[in-house]
Amino acid sequence: MNAVLRAASLPLDALARPLRDLRLSVIEACNFRCPYCMPADRIPDDYGLDAASRMSFDEIETLVRGFARIGVNKLRLTGGEPLLRKGLPDLVRRLSAIPGIDDLALTTNGSLLARQAQALRQAGLRRLTVSLDALEPAMFRQLSGGRGDVADVLAGIAAAQAAGFTSIKINCVVQRGVNDDQVMPLVEHYRGTGHVVRFIEYMDVGTCNGWDASRVVASAELRDRIHARWPLQPLDANYRGEVASRYGFVDGGGEIGFVSSISAPFCGDCHRARVSADGKLYTCLFASEGHDMRPALRNGELALTEHVAELWSRRDDRYSELRGVEKSSRKHVEMFLVGG
Repeated sequence: MNAVLRAASLPLDALARPLRDLRLSVIEACNFRCPYCMPADRIPDDYGLDAASRMSFDEIETLVRGFARIGVNKLRLTGGEPLLRKGLPDLVRRLSAIPGIDDLALTTNGSLLARQAQALRQAGLRRLTVSLDALEPAMFRQLSGGRGDVADVLAGIAAAQAAGFTSIKINCVVQRGVNDDQVMPLVEHYRGTGHVVRFIEYMDVGTCNGWDASRVVASAELRDRIHARWPLQPLDANYRGEVASRYGFVDGGGEIGFVSSISAPFCGDCHRARVSADGKLYTCLFASEGHDMRPALRNGELALTEHVAELWSRRDDRYSELRGVEKSSRKHVEMFLVGG
């Protein structure tokens, strides 16, 4: 596509936000049952295992090509647990070759990463984010719904590093009275490794996680706690709209990040869209419903592009900024459907 025409056709939403970042779920199933995302007492063990409802690799490629036409250059593959999707390196290879996709990343719980890291790297995956809510084995097992072994995740991170992944992001959702005692051990473990631990405020995503505001630990509190042990200094954002606030260790020990959707909402710069494994577009992490992309997909890349541009132009989501100001009883899409 002619670059000038392409630039002129890039859609802005109702709040003048462009579309730059697509988070694409490749599977709804997960081998963990983390209570804040996919609690075992609410989600059956076989959830998401029926492949019939998922987009095919051909559909996914067409969808991503369409999004790239209207400005998306960052693509993140999510789940569920994306490493459960059969043939994932083949999909990565196809997506990494799409013109305009400059940044291809994947978010995983890491438990299956050791056996796939090399193939994913060779296929063209460039960045990894691994969820790790505790280093203490018993706590980790509890937080994975009794399904996970922290040793498998640490082995996956080591394998990814050996495969050539650098600056792996380690995401930790912090809950007061649950795993807030794991913050300092995580910082200490990854200081000096080149990897970046990011602490995420416990969010009211979905409707099945029993969210309680009293369990939120504000990023500023965590930052001050860490700063008292290892002095920190703020760093500039890598790009406008970056989710995490960045801080570097004064002694050169690397950096950490804080994602503060509750205490410091960042809706104003949000340029992310999310598509579930069954092909529904969600224009906000806290959306109540999605838009089915499959009818447009059946008509090809250009039809999909036009449909997405029209939907994006009507987007006015800013849930986190309105939280506590406007009371709403609406349901939110579950985190495990859109990958957080």
